[in-house]
Amino acid sequence: MTYLFIADLHLSPEYPRLARGFLDLLAHYQNKNTQLYILGDWFNAWIGDDYTAPWLDDVIQALEQFNQAGNQVYFQVGNRDFALGKRFLKQFNGILLPDVDTLKIGHIQIRLEHGDLLCTDDVSYQKFRKIIRNPVLLGFLKSMPLSFRQKLANGFRKKSTETKQVKSYAIMDVNQHAVEQSLQSVDLLIHGHTHRPEIHHEFGKTRIVLGDWREHEAQILEIDPSKLEQKLELKTWAY
Repeated sequence: MTYLFIADLHLSPEYPRLARGFLDLLAHYQNKNTQLYILGDWFNAWIGDDYTAPWLDDVIQALEQFNQAGNQVYFQVGNRDFALGKRFLKQFNGILLPDVDTLKIGHIQIRLEHGDLLCTDDVSYQKFRKIIRNPVLLGFLKSMPLSFRQKLANGFRKKSTETKQVKSYAIMDVNQHAVEQSLQSVDLLIHGHTHRPEIHHEFGKTRIVLGDWREHEAQILEIDPSKLEQKLELKTWAY
């Protein structure tokens, strides 16, 4: 069995190369009995499970084939696709995970999360996250016309880009106290969100930051339970 961890693909019709890279990844791991964990920001913006498009049909079809081959897809929402739910995942028997989840591989206890909750120094984002993720508000937004949600998502993306240009590097990174708390009861923390792929050794534990999917490649993590004594390393997935 292979455990595969990816994050921050930001798939969209504007960047078909990223979608092709993801489809190639599914094909590559299809016959490897793969447990695929997508830790948020799978899509650059998700306006609801009722969204349809030809490019997305290709992704769904590939995921169906991936599942039918005996593999499993797990998904945690990110800050860009928090509206993605079970209706979409049901099409290929995907499993929706909570914001924070734990996984045990062999003797290693692992904590999984998107990573935005670790960025506690970014106070304005944390306030916005609490508001927009409120179930009542989220339910109301999902009931609005698809065209309205599309405009809203475009507005959020534009605002996010503008905000990142004025915020400091440190504020948008993880807070070390938050990391220490997250590592307390586990051996390994895996997350994305910051777009700063690296393997950190902190507080006597290990934290692995997955890479965002860029123009040609991404940094992903593959764990083989039969090789747990070997050093964990990020793997470059080129497309």
